[in-house]
Amino acid sequence: MSPGVVDFLFRRLVAGESSEDVQWNGEGAALAAQPVGAELARRLAETDVEALTPTELFHYVRAAQRLAAWAESLKEEAVQRYCGGPDSGKGLPLPEGRDAGAGNSGRRRGIST
Repeated sequence: MSPGVVDFLFRRLVAGESSEDVQWNGEGAALAAQPVGAELARRLAETDVEALTPTELFHYVRAAQRLAAWAESLKEEAVQRYCGGPDSGKGLPLPEGRDAGAGNSGRRRGIST
């Protein structure tokens, strides 16, 4: 710890205050409490990871995992809708000028089935 941090913690201890940094509590929701979405993505992107304590880094990684899982579920839902899974009845039409039967009939060059 730097001498400044030691001095700060000592002054808080002498004043009878907690040595834990609780100032962030008044600045908004903790990453763990932040709902997934654009605001969580913004906060993660703007965080200086090098300045995080090990505990804060743990919560940062957990929040990033929650965001990634949420984004993956959005992607899967969109693919399901586009491809016409069992819930949607049929797939969306191909973009104009495309024909599902045209082309290489599903085979890649050089690969035989």
